[in-house]
Amino acid sequence: MNTSSDEKPERSGDTSGVARRSVLKASAVTAAVAGASMLLPGTASAHDRGVDHGSGPRDSGRPGRRYVIKGGSVMSMDPAVGNFAVADVLVEGTKIVAVRPNINAAGASVIDARGRIVMPGFVDTHHHLFETSQRAFLANGLLVDDNSGSPSADPDYTEYILQRFSPVYRPQDVYINELFAGLSQLDAGVTTVLDVSQIHHSPEHSDAAIRALRDTGRRSAFGYFEGDGRASARYPRDAYRLREQYFSSDDQLLTMVMGGEIYITEEMYSESWKIARELDLQIAAHIVSGWGTRLIVDDIARGTGGTNNDLGFGPDNLLIHMTGMSDMAWQRARDAGAQVSVAFPIEMNMRHGVPPILKMQELGMEPSLSSDVETTMTADPFTQMRSAMTMQRMVVNQQILEQGDFTPPNQWPTPAPGTPELLTVRDVLRFGTINGAKHLRLDHKTGSLTPGKEADIVLLDATALNVAPLNSVPGAVVSLMERSNVETVIVAGKVRKWRGRLLDANLDRLRRELETSRDYLFRGAGLRQDLFGWS
Repeated sequence: MNTSSDEKPERSGDTSGVARRSVLKASAVTAAVAGASMLLPGTASAHDRGVDHGSGPRDSGRPGRRYVIKGGSVMSMDPAVGNFAVADVLVEGTKIVAVRPNINAAGASVIDARGRIVMPGFVDTHHHLFETSQRAFLANGLLVDDNSGSPSADPDYTEYILQRFSPVYRPQDVYINELFAGLSQLDAGVTTVLDVSQIHHSPEHSDAAIRALRDTGRRSAFGYFEGDGRASARYPRDAYRLREQYFSSDDQLLTMVMGGEIYITEEMYSESWKIARELDLQIAAHIVSGWGTRLIVDDIARGTGGTNNDLGFGPDNLLIHMTGMSDMAWQRARDAGAQVSVAFPIEMNMRHGVPPILKMQELGMEPSLSSDVETTMTADPFTQMRSAMTMQRMVVNQQILEQGDFTPPNQWPTPAPGTPELLTVRDVLRFGTINGAKHLRLDHKTGSLTPGKEADIVLLDATALNVAPLNSVPGAVVSLMERSNVETVIVAGKVRKWRGRLLDANLDRLRRELETSRDYLFRGAGLRQDLFGWS
């Protein structure tokens, strides 16, 4: 196979090469990392081959720069490429050039992936990055106060996060919260995210969110949602400026999605949907049973929604949650090609409704996965995949058991025709990678290890104490692994995490800045900080 470069010169619109702010400067990246060499025995020295123990292949992600990820168990998530017990991945510049065993690429650096699982980076299709300073504040919380007086009812998400914390945010709070959340997910192997930043109180807030996504250095879809409605807000019309200023090129790490929430005024969501379609932007919206949106969704499904009765579902819609909706709305959404992002752990915990996986299976649809809010649950991809699989199998297994009578010989009934298939580890891996890329209209760039796509790759340690010995690659990733197994993370060919260490980030300094922001936000919200009082 010809492994020569077909890369174009570095693109002027590509944010992957943007210099990081001073807070992102690496500390001691040239220091050698303890442990065994990542170079294969018999290869040239790290210096000669362009590999450095502290930061990986030098100049990774730049035009013409080549390296081979060698000897790993490769799970491509592309049926046309296949999976390999042992194989190599050749990266040149930002792109994947080849995926197969025994790649010989003269002059290329070599990353030793023996004992590692090599797969595409994970994709999160719905994450409120701006809420990072309120992590675990709502560990028991519901979406809204149900007036029960229980610890789950107060504090709740709507009053405390949206009505008390959110209005206090300054642009600098938006920046540090989004930056820290992005780096945290990057560390966990999430290379692509849709940032649902409902914090656009002013153009300056919007600019701060975009700067944070850029400075994180991963693939991000900037979700332009509403703010708190203050006089300085420019939603949704500021979308024109943002599109031209930051997203004039589609050939960059950052893309744009329009927030089109239907729980705000009919006039505003009608305008946001129309602007999005004028600018060819995807439209994302929370569709949740508890907020009285079912009748509005039914109108949109019929094509009679909005102020002019002319809004309908289309392939540009990403519907978040989609809990409690009518069969008609589901059918119309499916027929229109709309996508659905499901946040399994949050929906189960915060009373959004039952995650709609069985309805999607009935209609032949598949979800992407989303972490939603770190106020209540962690944002790592392993939690999302395991929650999806466990929830669906619990419900379906109980259905099957109830088809018998719980006594011999009918205690283990054969599933009746029409019973949903049990989700498998391969299913939820698909939800968390290629489905996410498709749902963000980025599957031409990412979501699988396919030659020609950009190199968004994670190396997972299968020799670790919680995984070894390796018996099943898909099974190990879903059923055994967590963020500590994420050893190396690559975005558009650039190494961002190397041998367990996030690069280009002064985490101590960023943590202090986040804590300062947290303290300011608590004071502004009129809330007492109490490490044992809110849970």
